[in-house]
Amino acid sequence: MELHQQQAALRIPDGEPEREALARTTHLGIGAHHDDLEIMALHGIMACHGRQDRWFGGITCTNGAGSARADEFAAFSDEQMIEVRRREQDAAARIGQYGFMAQLAYPSASIQHARNPEFVTDLRHLLSASKPEVIYTHNPADKHDTHIAVVAAVVEAVRGLPPAERPGRLLGCEVWRDLDWMPDQAKVILDVSGHGGLARQLTDVFQSQIAGGKRYDLAAEGRRRANATFLRSHDADTMSEVCVAMELTPLIQNDGMKLTAYALHLVDRFREDVQERLRGA
Repeated sequence: MELHQQQAALRIPDGEPEREALARTTHLGIGAHHDDLEIMALHGIMACHGRQDRWFGGITCTNGAGSARADEFAAFSDEQMIEVRRREQDAAARIGQYGFMAQLAYPSASIQHARNPEFVTDLRHLLSASKPEVIYTHNPADKHDTHIAVVAAVVEAVRGLPPAERPGRLLGCEVWRDLDWMPDQAKVILDVSGHGGLARQLTDVFQSQIAGGKRYDLAAEGRRRANATFLRSHDADTMSEVCVAMELTPLIQNDGMKLTAYALHLVDRFREDVQERLRGA
């Protein structure tokens, strides 16, 4: 597999030949940054962990140069952070038993403000080789510009495939904005209960962030637990940890559908829900 960035790398943790390793993929996570997969695509990782009939593949799109850094990492150069983040992501792939781990190594700025055709092409090649059943990526209501660039590129890359080769489902997941605001009927509920040990192992790998001043490990677990408890107001909890996703599948079934319009339709439904509850107030 030829990828455009010089620092890009494709790893196969169990040593399977590349073609076979990609072809066995059933669940695919496409995240902007190192550790995004372990936060937003946890459902897919857990669905495949320890299985031989299901395989999770991971794609991290940026190179990690813009990572926050403090304490022991405070004096690290961008080049040093790129290497640290690369090693951490590869370690997470080994722990999570990913079928493959692709690091595309794009600088965030190169994909953030304009659609980068090389980036979309890299995604399309990996999608064509892996043919996943479901993709987990960022949601279009996220507040991080690089995350928005990734979901837009994912939609474009999938649309570039023949309809018969497209995944059956595309989910937009929580990272830099949760999805509690969406109407309950629109939420995709992903039960990740009972896998707390694996989830912690995966996030603990990213010590450059934890020691560097960002406790994503605690925050992500707290969000999952809060999602489970605040999901239903009148029912006892039946799940201990929940990830919430936005259903994006219509965007890869209808090439004429606009990503912005799709997201704003859900925002309008939220507005209508608030307005209805405040009627007469």
